[in-house]
Amino acid sequence: MTDPTPRWQYRFDNYRRAFSLLREALEQERPLTQLEEEGVIQRFEYTMELAWKTLKDYLESENVVFDQITPRAVIRRAFEAGIIQQGEAWQNALDARNRMSHTYSFETFERVIADIRASYLAAFAELHEFLLARRIEAGNMP
Repeated sequence: MTDPTPRWQYRFDNYRRAFSLLREALEQERPLTQLEEEGVIQRFEYTMELAWKTLKDYLESENVVFDQITPRAVIRRAFEAGIIQQGEAWQNALDARNRMSHTYSFETFERVIADIRASYLAAFAELHEFLLARRIEAGNMP
């Protein structure tokens, strides 16, 4: 017997945990140490990775067919489908994730952390709420 649960719901569980850990790291009352900032960047990178892959799985479950599966193409299709509203923030977050994979500049870390706080975290929250609502509609409680 095959599991009828769509793949996106399993991936969503991992996304929820990653998003929660990222949000928790940013809710510190005190300034972050350099090591903590590096940890925030790491959490951001894997939250972004899980976000676009969860979006891909969700879109595929809705019968969206991709010509090419790339993070940018998935984000574009999610925006076109109305799943995400902050398309520019998502594209910027993707660019930041890509930059962070190749940059070890403390100033860049601080700039990206400020951007995470200013817009990327809200974009991740928007996706979280959308998918949580879809999961509840499907009868699978959180």
